[in-house]
Amino acid sequence: MMIAAKRTSQVVAHMAIAFAIAYAMTGSVVFGGLAVVIEPMINVLLLPFHEKAWAAVRACAVDERDRYMRIAAEKLSQTVLHMGVAFVVMYAATGSLAFGGMAAVLEPVCNVLLLPVHDRFWHKLELRLNSRMRLA
Repeated sequence: MMIAAKRTSQVVAHMAIAFAIAYAMTGSVVFGGLAVVIEPMINVLLLPFHEKAWAAVRACAVDERDRYMRIAAEKLSQTVLHMGVAFVVMYAATGSLAFGGMAAVLEPVCNVLLLPVHDRFWHKLELRLNSRMRLA
């Protein structure tokens, strides 16, 4: 139950970030709403292909160091994928290369800054609930 709530909360946080960026850049609730729906859908559709390709790359690692380097490259690639999707969605919505570029930079930056706060909140909540369960 806790895992489902945490995952749902993560999705809502991602959607809120996408909405806030699109709304701030366009001033349109409609574009903000489209960003909330379209961008995650595209990411959800593309990520399994990305993960499958990188699983094959990781499987070819010759040692532990090589495996870690491949994991780092995978995470970098995943970030570039998200940036590309953010760019394309904002560019398609506005026709502006500048807005597309800003979305491509702002979304990952906001995710990197805000999602650790989200994760810390959930970690503290889990600790608090676990300690209460032990006392009961």
